[in-house]
Amino acid sequence: MKAAGRGVRRGLGWLVGAQARLRWVHLILGGALLMPYFLLTQVVVGILAGGVNALASFPLSLAAYASALPLVAATGVFGLVRPMSVTAVRAMCGVPGERLAEGTARSWAARGRATAWWTLHLGVGGLISGMSLAVPPMAVVLICLPFVATLRESPLGIGWFTTDADVYLAPLLGVGLLAGLSLCSAVAGSLLGRLAPVLLGPTAADRLAAAEERAADLAVRNRLARELHDAVGHALSAVSLQAAAARRVLDRDPEFVREALGAIEDTARRTVGELDTVLGLLRDGDAARSDAAPAPTLAADLDGLLARTRASGTPVTAEQDPGPAGDWGQLPAIASREAYRIVQEGLSNALRHGAGPVALRLAVQERTGKGSRHRELEIVMTNPPGTGRERETRTTGGRGLHGAAERAGLLGGHVEAGPHRGLWRLRAVLPLGGEVR
Repeated sequence: MKAAGRGVRRGLGWLVGAQARLRWVHLILGGALLMPYFLLTQVVVGILAGGVNALASFPLSLAAYASALPLVAATGVFGLVRPMSVTAVRAMCGVPGERLAEGTARSWAARGRATAWWTLHLGVGGLISGMSLAVPPMAVVLICLPFVATLRESPLGIGWFTTDADVYLAPLLGVGLLAGLSLCSAVAGSLLGRLAPVLLGPTAADRLAAAEERAADLAVRNRLARELHDAVGHALSAVSLQAAAARRVLDRDPEFVREALGAIEDTARRTVGELDTVLGLLRDGDAARSDAAPAPTLAADLDGLLARTRASGTPVTAEQDPGPAGDWGQLPAIASREAYRIVQEGLSNALRHGAGPVALRLAVQERTGKGSRHRELEIVMTNPPGTGRERETRTTGGRGLHGAAERAGLLGGHVEAGPHRGLWRLRAVLPLGGEVR
């Protein structure tokens, strides 16, 4: 008995439950969208039939309905049909969103499927809408017929109930009509719900576009993570070492303490600006803000970076060779920015893990390959490695070195990091583009 009761409740829920009612509303929406097409074709059909009113004739109304469907299909190829249909299906048909495509149809195959859905939705919706307009009033009249004598005597086309037919069968017929309408609506709504993922689901092109969009989003996230790591990580390393060095000589060398405090202040100020820039990229519409701090480059910021590193008490020697241009400002902007971040990461690693002076060399060189010569920027940084656990940790590589390799890879270059002749060496090569003649 309990199983039978659950089956009855499940059947009633499928027939008149909340989801069934939402699908009925979806069908009524399709019927409403069909009306402009239907009104246009019923005028044309009425003219072709000799100037009669097509709505007054059931066969002509069916002809107008059939003639409206090709017009519906013709408008289904427009790009906005699919996103509009997907929104309605997701809201009213109970179809999971991941089974439906996002955005406009990108291929003719996808547009053809969207057209088929559009035609099916409006065609079936028009039939259910017509039934929903006609059946309930008729059912109410039939249910009330045994109790209201005037209904039996009125010229409503139901006078046959006053003759040989049993008038008390009319309420059963009325209830049957309502049940039939509910059944037709539930079946049509369920059919559309099953066909929606087939006709409105993502195609191979949609999946590829979604994968490319996710990859682009991941690339942006990785870039922001690199910026945060390089800017904030280096600043924290430099500030902690500068503060520690100042504390050790606080009583003996006040001049060094003043330099260290000034370097800490400058590092913090610059890092706050860089952090604001990176966070601004996370806000919608802020990627191109005019008030955002410019990204640091070799030409504008390398000397300051070296000075702040020296203020931590670590000696840094720098050999710079910008090549024939004689100025780092002549480098491509993207190469200058990425080179600065790579140098910054190298110095940050030297401060955290190194145990001695740092030697830095930056040089623009020419390389010959495949019958042509190209310019490239070589960055080489060496310092004595730390001992014990520090050395082991840095040898395995961290996020910073992976980030430096990713930066070089974006430009077609590469990064090498590891022990070299008793020192720790970081070497990066960045192609600068342009063939040298």
